[in-house]
Amino acid sequence: MEKYEKFGTKEKILDVALESFSTSGFDATSLDAIAKSLGIRKQTILYHFTTKKGLLNAVVERAAGNLITSIEEVLSSELKGWERIEALAKMIFRLALREPLLLGLLREVSRPGSVGSERLKILMTPLMDRATLWMQTEMGAGRMRRTDPRLVILSAYSTVVGLATEIEVLRAAGIEQALRPVAIRRRELMRFLRVSLDPDYSQSR
Repeated sequence: MEKYEKFGTKEKILDVALESFSTSGFDATSLDAIAKSLGIRKQTILYHFTTKKGLLNAVVERAAGNLITSIEEVLSSELKGWERIEALAKMIFRLALREPLLLGLLREVSRPGSVGSERLKILMTPLMDRATLWMQTEMGAGRMRRTDPRLVILSAYSTVVGLATEIEVLRAAGIEQALRPVAIRRRELMRFLRVSLDPDYSQSR
């Protein structure tokens, strides 16, 4: 029973820390405030994570794990060429609506010099390498335009992560549904990806 309770407490700490890190950033996040909101002692947080940086790394690992799992589902499918790119974009924007705090965290730790940036890079690099290799293969087979795959991936990543700010502003104003900005950004990203990658797409359309 004790182990179960500890596991439950650890997950609750991660949930509250995710919200704080993603909306306030690392420096403004207080372990005392997290502990107070959960009705536990600060020492309980340090028991599980040792330091505030350790807590951030744990939050990043869980968030990146959720993102990677979702992306892996599409990458492991039988879809090819543009169909797979389209499926990836749709999946990520669904994730943006379902878990906006995840995007907020990625935005915060993607900033230059961020405390969690190195950990995120370590977690995401294998997936980035796999996606780049797949795109190069598709380009070689003529199913995608020849371009710099890493530049395309980073541009798409920036668009999606930037969406977190718009969702936060809307929700701070009491507007829970962020469908409009998500739909707009999704259309913009899909057009960019089509122009960049789809060999059958004409920019004159």
